[in-house]
Amino acid sequence: MTIQENLNELNELFSIFDNPRDKFIQLMDMAKELGGLTESEKIETNKIYGCTSQAWVVGAENIDGTFSFKTDSDAMIVKGLLGLLEKIFNGQNSENILLIQSSDILDSIGLDGAVTNQRTNGFSSAIEKIKGLVK
Repeated sequence: MTIQENLNELNELFSIFDNPRDKFIQLMDMAKELGGLTESEKIETNKIYGCTSQAWVVGAENIDGTFSFKTDSDAMIVKGLLGLLEKIFNGQNSENILLIQSSDILDSIGLDGAVTNQRTNGFSSAIEKIKGLVK
């Protein structure tokens, strides 16, 4: 699936919720489904700075030139937001990943305005970390 198809799918999922609280519950449910990282992967090199909570991302380039990412956080909402990035960016090439901005993602899935400024900044930092991994 393309990034846009992934965003459309997430938009369909989140658009059924009118209340921002329900969107956060959905994010936390998504966080519970994530595998997370091992303790040995939760190292300084993988840390996402700019998040108020502890958050990490690990990326690897696949044989076909696409990338795979794993994320984790000690906060469930942040972990859910990072899970969105896994869904959107896994299986994509660097060219497509580098085109995306954090506001594009939050707007397209209807979380713009629902996420606090601190979390928005952390989300942007996570995307910048991912972009740094694919450059």
